[in-house]
Amino acid sequence: MKLTVLITFLNEEKMIEKTHSEVKKVLDSMIPHQITDYELLYIDDGSTDATLLSMEKIAQQDTHVRYVSFSRNFGREGGILAGFRYATGDAVLVMDGDLQHPPSLIPDFVNSYKEGYDIVSGQRDRSGEAFASTFFARAFYSLSNHLMDVKLKDGKSEFRLLSRKAVDVFTSLPEYNRFNKGLYEWIGFKEKVIPYPNHVREAGKSKFGFRKSLNYAMQGIISFNDKPLRFCVQLGAASTSLALIYLFWELAKQLLHPESSVSGYFTTIAAIILFGGVQLISIGILGEYIGKIYYEVKRRPHYIVNKSNIDKANQEGQG
Repeated sequence: MKLTVLITFLNEEKMIEKTHSEVKKVLDSMIPHQITDYELLYIDDGSTDATLLSMEKIAQQDTHVRYVSFSRNFGREGGILAGFRYATGDAVLVMDGDLQHPPSLIPDFVNSYKEGYDIVSGQRDRSGEAFASTFFARAFYSLSNHLMDVKLKDGKSEFRLLSRKAVDVFTSLPEYNRFNKGLYEWIGFKEKVIPYPNHVREAGKSKFGFRKSLNYAMQGIISFNDKPLRFCVQLGAASTSLALIYLFWELAKQLLHPESSVSGYFTTIAAIILFGGVQLISIGILGEYIGKIYYEVKRRPHYIVNKSNIDKANQEGQG
């Protein structure tokens, strides 16, 4: 079998050469017993440092390396989609470019693929992570599994191997707003999960800070269910019910004890804040869905290729 190892890079000039060396060492050791051939498909997601220069240098020295460089940063989702479209292997293994996904596990992923699994997923533990990161991650998975139409497992990363059949189905999905973790679960297929210990980044900085993580979480929750819209209806119904109960309560007080019933400033302000808050929450949720529709109907490409060493005749378009 031929294996494609797909790695996306964003400002990883300090890690790209070491990552390439470590991955290549493992792949070379797998020939010819586990694989017959391999390709290293590198995606430069609009790096602003010397990542692309290093990538070009590596490609000149190693004929197994094929690379695609974007015109700007389009995000990891677009990078992985592009990689799947350009990959020529019988199976595609997705890894990060900072060695937090251990190359030593590549043989285990390939063996699982040969056992008949179309998707092999790596699941890391959270040892060594900051408490805040672990807390918010677990809160996200707990919330998402109550709201989303697909079930996500805490710790399952982008470290995954997909069969050619799974890759073809994945790339056939036309949506612009992509949430890969949800899409992997949505397409189904037989899956095996391989646990591995958390690896701390050796150099460089993480490109996925708290703000991006929060936006990514919102993207996932909105992309795979319409429960927030239903929540707006339920919240509105609950607020209306409370308001009616309060209205009848005040009416009863007026009828039974007219001398003690005084219109209060606090009551008026509380009611305004309550219903104003409900309206703003509802409008905000509706706005998120309308925003997704707005981007979908534009039909813009998921990425734009600026430079590549792949023969143009074999390219499948840009997005």
